[in-house]
Amino acid sequence: QVQLIESGGGLVTAGGSLRLSCAASGRTFSTIRMGWFRQAPGKGREPVAAINRSGDSPYYTVSVKGRFTISRDNAKNTVYLQMNSLKPEDTAVYYCAAATTWSDAVTLSSNAYDYWGQGTQVTVSS
Repeated sequence: QVQLIESGGGLVTAGGSLRLSCAASGRTFSTIRMGWFRQAPGKGREPVAAINRSGDSPYYTVSVKGRFTISRDNAKNTVYLQMNSLKPEDTAVYYCAAATTWSDAVTLSSNAYDYWGQGTQVTVSS
């Protein structure tokens, strides 16, 4: 079992920044691939970013590339999502997710992730 707890969400004006954190427990963090997903009101869940076990291969969905940065600190069992130049369309509940299977391939497919956090709300006002 892996427990994930997100934090860092909030209300920010367009152009501002937020940093989300996701603390993991229950399994050796360096063996887990991590991802961030989001779900806006009335929409399905969509991928945002993912990172491999060592943290040297981040991957982003097109809409956030160049604005968001995913990183991890394996010593602190935490994955981060630094969000800059935020837009109103970034408003959503953000979820971190853990993929515990043997592969280290970075993926934005939600099917690869078997543990999910409770989510943190990010609201960007125009």
